[in-house]
Amino acid sequence: MKGIIISLIILGVIPAVYAQEFPEYGVKVETVADNLTIPWSIDWTPDDRVFFTERNGNLRVIEGGVLKEPLLTIGVGGVEGGLLGVAVDPNFEENNYIYLYYTYNEFLTTTNKVVRYVVSEDKITEDKVLIDGIPGGPFHDGGRIKFGPDGKLYITTGEAGIPDLSQDLNSLGGKILRINSDGTIPDDNPWNSEIYSIGHRNPQGIDWDSNGNLVATEHGPSGWRGAAHDEINVIMPGSNYGWPDIIGDETKPGLQNPILHTGDDTWAPSGAVFYYGDKIPQWNGKYFVATLRGNHLHMIEFDIENNKVVSDEKIFQGNFGRLRDVATGPDGYLYILTSNQDGRGSPQINDDRILRITPLNAINSFEDCFAAGFPIMESYPRQCRTGDGENFVEDIIIIPQWIQDSAILWSDDVISDETFVDGLQELVNYGVLENANPDSENKIPKWIKNSAKWWATGQIDNQTFVQSIQWMMDKEFLRVQR
Repeated sequence: MKGIIISLIILGVIPAVYAQEFPEYGVKVETVADNLTIPWSIDWTPDDRVFFTERNGNLRVIEGGVLKEPLLTIGVGGVEGGLLGVAVDPNFEENNYIYLYYTYNEFLTTTNKVVRYVVSEDKITEDKVLIDGIPGGPFHDGGRIKFGPDGKLYITTGEAGIPDLSQDLNSLGGKILRINSDGTIPDDNPWNSEIYSIGHRNPQGIDWDSNGNLVATEHGPSGWRGAAHDEINVIMPGSNYGWPDIIGDETKPGLQNPILHTGDDTWAPSGAVFYYGDKIPQWNGKYFVATLRGNHLHMIEFDIENNKVVSDEKIFQGNFGRLRDVATGPDGYLYILTSNQDGRGSPQINDDRILRITPLNAINSFEDCFAAGFPIMESYPRQCRTGDGENFVEDIIIIPQWIQDSAILWSDDVISDETFVDGLQELVNYGVLENANPDSENKIPKWIKNSAKWWATGQIDNQTFVQSIQWMMDKEFLRVQR
């Protein structure tokens, strides 16, 4: 057991990617980033940077596989509002624009707005408020923003808990909006305003199929109008989707029914995407919906021309908890954002997370390459090269500061080996490391403890101290579990 602890102290790193396999779907799910604060929306720049929002007001970036400190922190309002949607401009390479939807408080009111920003290297500056005055409240703030195939920016808004706003053409609440990227109104909008469709309660997901059909997710009622009946709607410009006048299969002249609703079941559907990647061919053309209360990813096949659902299925039921968004990355894989820290879930260790869905046989990381039996180059970090020449570098992340603090106490003999082992038992249970020789009677020399203190206080770096790691491996104090 002692070998396990020393390996953590000296390296200061743990492997970054673990996969959970689902043979019934032919995929595995791996963690890309964890310990996040209610991630809400995700998008990519052409240079493969990952931008995502956290509802508490942080805009975060993953670059080169490294999760960076917040690029921007906004003072946000609302209860279930906050920093919500993010969208990268289709012409980002030329203009460096990204767009954010967020909730803010002003005096006694809560409002939502969409703002355009300019990203320059590691800096971001506000460029222009595109649309303001979207009704906000503690609940029903909508918040999804996405560019359509027509190059227009689409925005979903909630009715802020005031149902009548959904039918009011003088209000931006309870609508799907459509604007140009500079905030102006497209000439072909149906009401000569930002409004594209009306009669929505709290839509949170939108995407287009290969024929240009827009499909949106929407939360059903939970009060005086009944419960459940979450909706999937095919959106047509100038159409009215009925809230609060009709729900489910109810009808009324001039109002549109959903192509699918959940009946008495509640999904609380959020982000959605049509999958057209080539990496998971069995899912090509399917519509995926991240569900919150449903605790699953919903997979749907439509026949939109005939207004039919061919099939729908719950996948990953209960495996990852509440799901807020799903999107296709530039690598052709599906990404999911969990939402277990939002006050309605049951957070597990390392929540919240960004997850990536890949085929079972996909090689996307050093760990996959190693498991497939390809050769390892014993550099630092180690590298693995596949048969087709693709090279993967071992991903590592810094472990929590408390381990460095404990390393000082341990190296000074203030706490015992056994006490330190107890403190890290959760990491051991997680299967990161194992003792190479549990019955070894070898004693840890004092210079190892001294070096641990120097490392913990920043006097020597990881690369310098890796020689000590190799010595301990040679002496069979530890080995990394693969």
